[in-house]
Amino acid sequence: MLNYLASLPGAVVLGLIWGVMALGVFISYKILDIPDLTVDGSFVTGGAVCAVVIYMGGSFWLGLLLGLVAGIVSGLITGLLHTLLGIPAILAGILTQLALWSVNLKIMSLTDLSSNIPIPSRSFTVIFSQLHIYDALWKIALIVLILVLAFYLFFGTQLGASIRATGNNQRMSRAQGINTKFNIVLGLMLSNGIVAFSGALLAMYQGFADINMGRGAIVIGLCAVVIGTAITKRISPNFLVRMVGVFVGAVIYYLVYQTVVFLGFDTDLLKMLAAIVVALFLGVPYVYKNVRAYVNRIKQNKRLLAAGGNENDRA
Repeated sequence: MLNYLASLPGAVVLGLIWGVMALGVFISYKILDIPDLTVDGSFVTGGAVCAVVIYMGGSFWLGLLLGLVAGIVSGLITGLLHTLLGIPAILAGILTQLALWSVNLKIMSLTDLSSNIPIPSRSFTVIFSQLHIYDALWKIALIVLILVLAFYLFFGTQLGASIRATGNNQRMSRAQGINTKFNIVLGLMLSNGIVAFSGALLAMYQGFADINMGRGAIVIGLCAVVIGTAITKRISPNFLVRMVGVFVGAVIYYLVYQTVVFLGFDTDLLKMLAAIVVALFLGVPYVYKNVRAYVNRIKQNKRLLAAGGNENDRA
């Protein structure tokens, strides 16, 4: 039991790091209303760029910055494929993700290694490491606070509000003179930039960047967004609360993940468990809504029949 309790701070740190990634998913999925699958690729791109910079003797600040820029470029490509070439958004994301696999391998090959670049904190200077959990905890909490406040302020500006309007109703936005194509591209750039930034943070925290580190990232991001939405929608519709809910959802996901591993659950089934969680959180409210509407229709029909019977009795 003590080992389990000792592992919880590490789960919280991982939850917050992946929560940064989930914030990017929140921007594309909830704000733009676009299921962007570029995430699995751009997440690795951020980690690969950051790891290469650090491995070759550069500053981790430079690695974070270049990782962020690489993610922004990835989002730009997806956005242009969708807006300029008319490729459906989900397919544009898949195409960019496939291309990024090769790009990430080429980035990693800039070193004398291929698909895995070690950057242990004992040998390199990084922002935080899993060897110092509590140091990493306050640092990632500070990063999360800065990101949440920055995006809250940004989406309160005219440009940010126009991006949110584009996601809510593109036709109405165009009727109001909003350049929806520009907003879609910008939103995808922001989304993938944050996702890549999260990949860079994870690479430093775990001490390496791997070509497979982003596999299933979109599922984890959706888990965090869906769980967070389910929690915050009963608290407040405030945009700030919704963003905080994304990080709460990510932390809950990793706490559950840690608990399941501690209880001896087959780790080969964890991805399937994540998919089931997403399906349940998305499907149950829909089923509940339909069942409730059906029950209300039955009650309404009964009232109408009862009212009709009373009128016949009077006649």
